[in-house]
This record gives sequence, C-alpha cells and structure tokens, in this order.
Amino acid sequence: MFERRNIRRIYLKTARKFKDFLLSDKSREFLIFLFFFFIAGGFWLLQTLNNDYETEFSIPVRLKGVPNNVVITSEPPSELRIRVRDKGTVLLNYMLGKSFFPLTLDFSDYNRNNNHVRIYSSQFEKKLLSQLNVSTKLLSVTPDTLEYIYSTGTSKLLPVRLQGVVSAGRQYYIPDTICRPDSVLAYAPAEMLDTITVAYTQKVNLINISDTLKQQIPLLAQKGIKFVPSSVEMVFPVDIYTEKTVEVPLRGVNFPAGKALRAFPSKVNVTFQVGLSRFRQINENDFHINVSYEELLKLGSDKYTVKLNTFPKGVNRIRINPEQVDFLIEQVSSGYDN
Repeated sequence: MFERRNIRRIYLKTARKFKDFLLSDKSREFLIFLFFFFIAGGFWLLQTLNNDYETEFSIPVRLKGVPNNVVITSEPPSELRIRVRDKGTVLLNYMLGKSFFPLTLDFSDYNRNNNHVRIYSSQFEKKLLSQLNVSTKLLSVTPDTLEYIYSTGTSKLLPVRLQGVVSAGRQYYIPDTICRPDSVLAYAPAEMLDTITVAYTQKVNLINISDTLKQQIPLLAQKGIKFVPSSVEMVFPVDIYTEKTVEVPLRGVNFPAGKALRAFPSKVNVTFQVGLSRFRQINENDFHINVSYEELLKLGSDKYTVKLNTFPKGVNRIRINPEQVDFLIEQVSSGYDN
C-alpha cells in the first residue's frame, strides 16, 4: 500500500513539472523552432527529390510450363538486377510502395531442339518497361542474357569420386572411404552425357582427424548437368595403429628334385603396424617369403637378404629381423619333400 502511494506521488509530481514546462515561455519558443525546422526540412526534401538519381532494383525470374518429361539441368538466374534513372520522388515510390512482378518465361515459347535456350534482354525488355513509369529510363539489365539447359529425360549413372585431402592424425589411419550413395544419376543433353564418366565432389580438406567422421559433401556443379542426389555422405572410419610381430618361415621354390633349402635361421620375425580392429585377424599365414632356386644361384654368396613376397593389405612399416640369413642348398634323397 505504501509503494502505491509513492508511485502516485511521483507520477503527479512529474506531470505537474511537465505541464509547467509546456506553459512556460521557453517551451513556446522551442515548439515554434521545431515547427519551422520541420517546415524547412520538408521543403529541402521536396527539392532534393525533384532531382534525377540512379538506383538498382531486383526483379524475380520464373520459368513456367515445364513438361513432366523435361529436367532443367541448368536453371536461369533467380532474379534480374535493373539499373534505372528518374526523379527521386518516382524512385522513392518504387522503394516504398511498388512491388515488381516476376519476369515469367514460358517454356513452350523458347523450346528448341538443341536443349540450350538463350534469351537476350532485347526479347524481354518490353515486359520490364511495362512495370516502370513512362518517365523512368532503363539503363542496364544484369545479366543481359537469360539461359537454361534442359534434358528430355536422358540420364546416366556415374560413380562418385572424392576430391581433396583427407588424412589421419599421428598413430591413426583411415582404412577405407565409404560413399553413400557411391553413384548418382546425371541428367543432361545426350551430347553432354557422352563426355562425362565421373561425378566429382567439391574439394575437401580434412587434416589430422582422430575419430570416425561423417560428412555431407556437395557434388561439384557442372554447367548443364544436374546430379540426383546433388550431395553424398562420405564416411571416413578412423583406426589406431598398433604393432605386432609374427614368425614367418622361409620356403624354397622351384628347387629341382633332390635339392632343398636350408636357412639359418629358418624363420624370421616380421614386425608391422596394423589397425587395432584387425590385430587378431592377421597372423603369420598372411605373409609369405619364397626363396627361388634360380635367385640363390645368382647370388655368389651364402647370405640371402630376406624379402616379403606377399603381405596383407592395410599393414605398413614392415621390419624383418634378421634382415639376412645364411643358407645352403642341401642335397637330399629323392624321397625328400620340399
């Protein structure tokens, strides 16, 4: 209750001061000054708006009447920029009160056999002028040519190829790149479809990733070609490297009957890096060291530098210990099995 009385008292006090101010001599002088200030400003504005000015406006562009069997593969621009000159009052009316109707292109009016339509500004200038005052001068139209390309349903299935750089961080690697979908439909005039074999993505730059990444990547736009879908989901699975060692035997190949390979040691340690997810899958049977009889004859010494003939995909930084072994070609009985 006490607060309400205080508020009422403050309100009455403020209203009384404002009323006293309005009835004072200073208040009358100030109001007279404001009146003449606004009158002068109005005359200045009218004089200024009576001059000629240039400005730009945008007019929407629409394409209608497209048949169901036609795919627009490169659409006309969504708007035109027109530059005009007129008195300020007319231009102000455009800005505040007048809205421009879209420039409508009827597909049937420009249907041609070459699937590539060009419409020059001289062909639609009358439509633009009909929306302007007689006094308004049309100075320029941007773009000065409207064009679109279409296909009458012809399409081609194209594989998707990634463009750019994708790399994993230290101690990580990317075992695979998954693209969903891995191919897209390309719609274009037949002569254009004959020249394309791949749909490329826009360039990506993904550096030092350390966790599986999913990213929606748009396809690289090509004039006159429409891709469906226009983007793909790329998945970059990331795995961490770990080290593993297996024992791999040396095997003699192409040895004649009665001869066999004796290597010291007969097995070597193969150490390599592999993704943690494949650690248990890879064993010594995935590595092969085949030593051919002809190769040993050409050496001229009893030391052989060990080389892997086959190893599984996805392993790297392979080290062999020992790198060299002693060997001899042993004469054995004919019943000995190499």
